[in-house]
Amino acid sequence: MKKKLIYLLVIILASSSKTVAQETFKTMFYNVLNFPLQDASKVDELGTIVSAYNPDLFMICELNNIQGANSILSELQSINPNYERAVFFNNTSDDQGSNQNDLQNMIYYDSSKFILESQDIITTTIRDFNRYTLKLNTTNQSTNPIFLDVFVCHLKSSSGSENQAKREAMIDLFEDYLDDPANGFNDNSHVLIGGDLNVYTNSEAAFVKLTNSSGGLTFVDPANAIGSWHNNTNYLDVFTQSTRTQTGQGGAIGGFDDRFDFILTTESMDNASGTNSDLYFVEDSYQVFGNNSNINCYNQEINSSSCAEDGDPNTADFDLSIRNALYAMSDHLPVTLELQTSSTLLSNPGFAISKPISFINGNIVSNSLDIHINPAAKTITELNIYNVLGQNVLNIPVKNRSKLNINISDLANGIFYVASSTKKIVPLKFVKAN
Repeated sequence: MKKKLIYLLVIILASSSKTVAQETFKTMFYNVLNFPLQDASKVDELGTIVSAYNPDLFMICELNNIQGANSILSELQSINPNYERAVFFNNTSDDQGSNQNDLQNMIYYDSSKFILESQDIITTTIRDFNRYTLKLNTTNQSTNPIFLDVFVCHLKSSSGSENQAKREAMIDLFEDYLDDPANGFNDNSHVLIGGDLNVYTNSEAAFVKLTNSSGGLTFVDPANAIGSWHNNTNYLDVFTQSTRTQTGQGGAIGGFDDRFDFILTTESMDNASGTNSDLYFVEDSYQVFGNNSNINCYNQEINSSSCAEDGDPNTADFDLSIRNALYAMSDHLPVTLELQTSSTLLSNPGFAISKPISFINGNIVSNSLDIHINPAAKTITELNIYNVLGQNVLNIPVKNRSKLNINISDLANGIFYVASSTKKIVPLKFVKAN
């Protein structure tokens, strides 16, 4: 009887823990400073930085080319083999002055937690906004999918009314995109912006339009640090630039005195507002990675002793090795934010994947496709790949294997579906893009 009671108690506790279980996603945005053209070897410093935080979603700007995109992916996969990247697109915007078409955006994501559903581009007068629609890899994604739309951007830099007007013009085009019904947004949409906004104060028109609640989607600052940031030590804990005071490393100098880098979310992701969202940011999780909130760091280099831990036990200690990597990598610091959902992920240890087949490394691929076969789906003896016209373009024998690596290099770029002729399953969509 005693054993039965203990067993019953274990079951009850396990059940109750399931009901309150929460999944957390770590996000990071970083201006990687003209990578790799500035210095391709800096990927080692980037690996040090990323491995210290291990983001599930890593957003970057100032990526120069596809070689840099692949170099970063290789470095990240040495940290976590589940990392995948979005499809690389060259910048479609141009300021017709300095031709900044070599500055692109990109995301990297843990493919065990996110599925990249689609991508889009908003062309502006300076640089693109890149949209990435992610779906959480949850156990109930077929009946109750949770989507996160991620925008990565890099607004016009420098002070002065002319540059402020250019930033505002970029935001106007972004807002037009959000307001267009064809793009599928509503008040409950989960939208996140990771960007180098280059704004000096919250009163600047570009920032006002993002956070204005008078119409359309309204963005909030999870750091809750709204104000005039430039040279204002009241906001030193959210400063992100500059990490340097000396020339020779590239980028801006002048020391630590500006907040240019942000992660913003829509109001629907602010759980404190009572929205009861199924995806929201964690209160007090916003942080500038490498910023020890030390007042002595004002106008100093990030790896100086002035920027060491300030003695406050509530402040994260970013040691010298991390700050050296940050100093070497970029003139900006990354910003981080945690997201949370009460839904359960398929990747949880001990959870039996119910899908007969699933993609291992995401559904946007180039030359090979990796598929997991559920061991319970023993009746699958062959998989078939179909194009959008329903034509069978490739047959793959399974032969009792649990993992398949399929060479799709001969397929044209486009959308395809994986299905089975030997078992009725829901087709999986993937995108081939070189």
